[in-house]
Amino acid sequence: MDSVAAAELIAGRGVAGSADQGGRRQVTLLEREIWQEVTAALGATLDPAARRANLLVSGLALAGSRGRTLRVGGCLLRVAGELKPCERLDEALSGLRAALYPDWRGGAFAEILAGGSIREGDPALWQESSSAR
Repeated sequence: MDSVAAAELIAGRGVAGSADQGGRRQVTLLEREIWQEVTAALGATLDPAARRANLLVSGLALAGSRGRTLRVGGCLLRVAGELKPCERLDEALSGLRAALYPDWRGGAFAEILAGGSIREGDPALWQESSSAR
């Protein structure tokens, strides 16, 4: 997985150019702060691309966010569940899978409700539900 400065998200499908299209796991999310905390605790500095998530977000917690809607740039994503890490992570850094396994530390997966272009640095903010107004 290569880092890119911009990507196109396709509603109901996924990231343009991705082999994985459709289903509930259209885009994957990882928290920068958790990644840095976990890799530091394991005594390493490791590029977040090793996690193979589609989007690296900062300043918001993914834990327990199932059903919430996230706006990234002009796109809307509905979190569908927790992303559990696979055994391949230990190939990048021993102990990484176990460290990311509990409490949504491995990230989240989401469906794309409204697609469009996103760029590195676009804000990622939770949308308020219409019932809260």
